[in-house]
Amino acid sequence: MTARYAIYYAPEPGSPLDRFGASWLGRSAWTGEAVPQPAIGGLAPEQLQAMTAEPRRYGFHGTLKPPFALREGKSAAALRVAAEQFAAARAAFVMPPLKLARLGRFLALVPSAPSAELAALAADAVRDLDAFRAAPSEDELARRRRAGLTPQQEALLLQWGYPYVMDCFRFHLTLTGPLSPPELERLEAVLRPLTEPLCREAVHVDAVWLFKQPNSAAPFRIAARLPFASNVS
Repeated sequence: MTARYAIYYAPEPGSPLDRFGASWLGRSAWTGEAVPQPAIGGLAPEQLQAMTAEPRRYGFHGTLKPPFALREGKSAAALRVAAEQFAAARAAFVMPPLKLARLGRFLALVPSAPSAELAALAADAVRDLDAFRAAPSEDELARRRRAGLTPQQEALLLQWGYPYVMDCFRFHLTLTGPLSPPELERLEAVLRPLTEPLCREAVHVDAVWLFKQPNSAAPFRIAARLPFASNVS
């Protein structure tokens, strides 16, 4: 029943991107409440619920420091202070506009161009807050390895507790769980017009968010907004 924490990017509450993410996934990470999902012709509501079940547990977000349990001797209060200090030392930046993309069997929103600032933010979050992370269990390591890791990803898993960080990091806002090829085709066609208005402008990043999962059976919820010290001129 150990709690887990993560540092995520999340859109500002009430923004078009936030409203879209909560509606598409069917849950608000702010309130924890269910949100009506869009009606899709020919697709039963329970089918869309199943296709979005995995990302719904985490809330609409982009991972920076992946979920972790606290190391023995570390407290949630101390983590929050450290995370606030981490954010307060950073300058805001503008991320390239998003685009809808396939990531293997998943659909996600990803930056339309590389962002050095975003990559540095994620790497620094992984590194600077790592003193709070408990080592992964053997079961968790085995689960990660079942995906088939490269030697580099295996090294990252052992060093940072997650294989898709640092040079293997790819920022994404997950929209579905794993889909079959026909499901990918269908949902991509549905999502493209829904996401197109959200992909026209660059994304202003001036904060990160501390998420908390109270236990393995509970979804992640936003615990705190961590604002950056300076804004974009």
